[in-house]
Amino acid sequence: MEAMGFLKRLLGGDPGSEEPAAPPATPAEVEADERDHELDLARSEQDRLTDLQQRQLKYSDYAWTPPAQGGTRRADDEDAAKEPE
Repeated sequence: MEAMGFLKRLLGGDPGSEEPAAPPATPAEVEADERDHELDLARSEQDRLTDLQQRQLKYSDYAWTPPAQGGTRRADDEDAAKEPE
């Protein structure tokens, strides 16, 4: 029913049949709600991942990556340079 009420208000339905709209949230309330949501997500993520996976995510920025090998030239570059006449 809440979704239908939302659609009625959105599409300009009968405004008298619905309860009055709640006052808009203040920026502090929005910030607090967002922080609570992020904490809930972090808790659920912590429950979902093992200790090893959590450490891998924590230190992923420090992971070693091998240097790039080779240059920009590829094996088929010579074929493209020799266009048939």
